[in-house]
Amino acid sequence: MATPFEFFKSKLQYEIDVMDVADGLRAGEFVLVDTRRRASWDHAHIPGSLHLPSAEITTAAPHHIPLGSRVVVYSWGPGCNGSTVGALAFAELKYPVREMIGGIEYWIRNGLPVETADGLISREVDPLVRADRRP
Repeated sequence: MATPFEFFKSKLQYEIDVMDVADGLRAGEFVLVDTRRRASWDHAHIPGSLHLPSAEITTAAPHHIPLGSRVVVYSWGPGCNGSTVGALAFAELKYPVREMIGGIEYWIRNGLPVETADGLISREVDPLVRADRRP
């Protein structure tokens, strides 16, 4: 059984928060993959992400993402395990993969832009996710 230190150290190797994803995406450090269904992607997605639903990763990923590329996956949010399923599929294919905790829900709550049929939109930062803002 892992010690608490080993568990949390390991966990940080496989998870990444939305602000670190925003920085890494701008720097081109990884391929960001949206693992949700088509309707969710069409509703809104993170600009620069690739749409690859969890059920299609095993067969489609090698055609879209070179093996060895660093991958970050996301789904809706804390109440959805689509990104966990997607991360497992990428791991089985031997990609270095991390899961964006909070999903697109926390991306939006942090005021980061999403792409919709009407273009890029951003919402106000949710004061509950920002310590420097008062409600």
